[in-house]
Amino acid sequence: MFKKPAPSPDAPAAAVPPWRVLVVDDAAEVHSITRLTLSDFEYLGRPLAFLGATSAAEARELLAATTDIALAFIDVVMETDHAGLDLVTHIRNVLGDRNMRIILRTGQPGMAPERQVIRDFEINDYMNKTQASADKLYTSTLAALRAYDGLVTLERSRRQLECYRDGLETVIEATSNLFEQRSLRLFASGLLRQLSAMLAGAHQSMIVRAHGVSVMQTGSGFEVLAKAGRFDDPQADPLSPQVAQRLQACMARQRSAFDGDTFVGYFPTRSGVTNLIYLDGVQGAGAVDMRLLDIFSKNISIAFENLYLDREVRETQAEIIATLGDVVETRSKETANHVRRVAHLSALLGAAAGLDEEHCSLLLAASPMHDVGKVAIPDSILLKPGPLTDDEWVCMKEHARIGEEVFGRSTRPMLRAAAIIAGQHHEKYDGTGYPRGLRGEEIHIFARIVALVDVFDALAHARCYKPAWPMDRVLQLLRDERGRHFDPQLVDCLLAEMDAVLDVLARYPDGTQAAAAAAVAPAGLH
Repeated sequence: MFKKPAPSPDAPAAAVPPWRVLVVDDAAEVHSITRLTLSDFEYLGRPLAFLGATSAAEARELLAATTDIALAFIDVVMETDHAGLDLVTHIRNVLGDRNMRIILRTGQPGMAPERQVIRDFEINDYMNKTQASADKLYTSTLAALRAYDGLVTLERSRRQLECYRDGLETVIEATSNLFEQRSLRLFASGLLRQLSAMLAGAHQSMIVRAHGVSVMQTGSGFEVLAKAGRFDDPQADPLSPQVAQRLQACMARQRSAFDGDTFVGYFPTRSGVTNLIYLDGVQGAGAVDMRLLDIFSKNISIAFENLYLDREVRETQAEIIATLGDVVETRSKETANHVRRVAHLSALLGAAAGLDEEHCSLLLAASPMHDVGKVAIPDSILLKPGPLTDDEWVCMKEHARIGEEVFGRSTRPMLRAAAIIAGQHHEKYDGTGYPRGLRGEEIHIFARIVALVDVFDALAHARCYKPAWPMDRVLQLLRDERGRHFDPQLVDCLLAEMDAVLDVLARYPDGTQAAAAAAVAPAGLH
């Protein structure tokens, strides 16, 4: 599928970082002898870099400012008789560093008996200065670095396994919720984390999609689906000129490839959408990583294709529901744009009330069917311009129960939401609504939201039984009904979002704007 280019024979070898070694001793000659004895020491091609401190207090300051110290030689007696032992406790218990190898050195063994110190303190070796030879220093250092490297490798593997697990959980969650609005982005995010885990050196990563051949004709032509690493920085431009150039080059060659330390994956779908994965900083990938990536990548296009087909089905479903809502409203001689305003106002209010993107999308799709039960109400009642009789009002109230039954047997999230909204949006916060007399938070948040925006929009626009109300009068009624008809917190949210609310009204106006007229009693509302 793709091939990683071999490095140029003339390219300079990348500099390897040294092993950091800390020497803590109040005797200057100990520092000099240690550096001299280990001056030509190397392990795994990496030399030593020495850090020095002449007291435990100085060492603590140095440790606070330095990371990745592999080995520490620590004297016992310095500013106090047990300063070195206290420093060991600080490293292990306060800093929580279990990887650093610690070799305790002392010229006064009686102050820190070997058996007692090894038993009571988490050190890795004990050395008597008067008996330590150059060979002993060399072998102790080699053993310590070998152990440190093993611990660090295990920790890196543990983190990588956690990343694999987290990414896989996200992918599974996405594929098990294919009918949710965010499934495509969830899948993209999980896929990105999986690939980043496979190429453990990656420090920047991003998934984008390009819309067919129009990519080169519409600026960058890319929409970001998910990002990680440095791309998560709000100040970073995920589609910088350099990134966009590499993505466009991938589109031109129509295959996945490496470009230096960057991998760009190319995954076209039969629906005409091409998905691209950008991973930066993958120079550490090995042969096993490349094989895993190749196997993993062959299935990505199929997965994206299924997601796009599913999304197309859901969008068609939403269009059908919106059209049915239009039919219901048209039959009752209310404006067709009422259902669109209710849908967008519901999603707007849901976001203002703290609902996540997924639930706001459900509100947008399901709220147009809030009055679907009215299809069963006779025209003589539905279109009656004057007040309803008691018997007619009993019949009218049946539309909430009927609407709930229409979708109540479905297991699809969107249709379940439509059933809840249809059955509960005439309940009132104080318990005086219908059909069940639910009170407060017994009423589903979706229904409480639609109840508020449905009445708001009905008052603000002309209906067969009333002219439109002036906006100041509509808002005053909402305040008056706060805590009675409507959830008080939702009323506050709506009032706080009035600029956005008025923008929705302006985008979806009635065909013929009715002039505001005299007061009409709110009891006239169905």
